[in-house]
Amino acid sequence: MTIRLATVVDIPSVMNLERASTAAHWSEQQYQQLFQPGAHRPERIVLIAEASLSDPSVPGESNAADARILGFLVAHHIAPEWELENIVVAQSARRNGLGKRLLGALLTRAKETNSDSIFLEVRESNAAARALYESTGFEQSGRRKVYYTAPQEDAILYRRPLP
Repeated sequence: MTIRLATVVDIPSVMNLERASTAAHWSEQQYQQLFQPGAHRPERIVLIAEASLSDPSVPGESNAADARILGFLVAHHIAPEWELENIVVAQSARRNGLGKRLLGALLTRAKETNSDSIFLEVRESNAAARALYESTGFEQSGRRKVYYTAPQEDAILYRRPLP
C-alpha cells in the first residue's frame, strides 16, 4: 500500500470510488480544477491510497485502476490552516487503518507547511468518520445547524492543532 499525490489521470477512479460512498459528490469539472495551476488558486492536495498490483487484498474489480485505488483525500491549504474537504475509503478496504494513513500523510504535509491546525466538518450521524477523526487527535470545536441537506443534518466541526 502506498500513499501518493494524485494526478489528473486518477480522476475517473476517484469519481467511481466517491460515487460508491456517502461522501460529498463533486463534479468532474471540480476535480479537474484541482489540477489546474494558477497564481490565484489556493493550494490543494489530493492524496491517493493505492494497492500494489500484487497485493492479494485488492478486491477483484472489472476496472484494474479502480481496484488499485482504495482511498483518497482532498485538502485545501488556507494558511495557516488546512481544511480536510473530502476523504473516502473503499467499502472493501475499511477498518484496516487506511483512513488513518491518509490522515497521517495530510498531517505530515501540514507540518511541512508550518501550519497551525487542520479543520473539517462531518455529518453528525457519521459515527465511523467521527471515531476516525477523534482517534487521530481531532477535537470537536463547534456545530453548524442544518448544514447538510437530503437529509437535513447538523455538521460537527473538528480541529486538530499541530505541534
